[in-house]
Parts: sequence; structure tokens; C-alpha cells
Amino acid sequence: MLSPKKVKFRKQMKGRIRGVARRGSSLTFGEYGLQAASSGWVNAKEIEAARIAMTRHVKRGGRIWIRVFPDKPITKKPAEVRMGKGKGAPEGWVAVVRRGRILYEMQGVTRSLAMEAFRLAAHKLSIQTKFLERSDAQ
Repeated sequence: MLSPKKVKFRKQMKGRIRGVARRGSSLTFGEYGLQAASSGWVNAKEIEAARIAMTRHVKRGGRIWIRVFPDKPITKKPAEVRMGKGKGAPEGWVAVVRRGRILYEMQGVTRSLAMEAFRLAAHKLSIQTKFLERSDAQ
């Protein structure tokens, strides 16, 4: 699973996810892409599960790029613990995804195969997504 090798601070504040993605919102590497249609946190397990679903469907053909990385630590207090006594221990990592961000890109496969692979991947993610393809005009 994806996680940073080293971080400056173990714990972070939640923050707010407002607005649309200014960076990473256009296809850069591949012909087809999966774009976030809503904002939210995508955890490392979801990113990996979606990647596995796509690679299995295309039978290791084509090329896939992952355009998000989980670099925000999420903390959680143990079960049945009373309120107070500080913030919980880091439990996992999430990627903060704004609406419009490209999550995955793919090339070297047919349009129908890419659409189906991205559909399977989208079911693994906790945010809404849409399929993109590079127009011939670019």
C-alpha cells in the first residue's frame, strides 16, 4: 500500500476540501483517464484496490499511471475509549482529492476496454468519478 517514507509531523488537522482542482486536472500521460466528480478523501486501500481491478481487467496490457498519492495521516482513537485524553494514534493515509482531479490514466488499450476497467475501479473508490478521453484536437 502507498504511504510516505518519512513525514515532518505525525499528525495533521482535518482541513476543509473546498473548490475545484487547479492542478492535475488534465490528461498528461495517457489517452484515457478517471476524473474525480466530487471532492473527498481517498485512502491508500481504495487507491490500491482500484489499481488492482484495472490491471486485472486489462490483463496486464497497456500502461497505467496513478496520479494521486496518500500523504495525509488519519488518526483514530481505539474502540470503547472515553472522550478526551488527546488525539488518537495515526491509523492510515489518505489522499485529499478535489473535484476535477485526474486519479488514473491509461494508454495502449481500446476505448471500450479502458471504459470498463475504469468502471470497475470507480466502484472501489469512495468518491464519484467520470471517464475522460484525450480529444484529437489537443
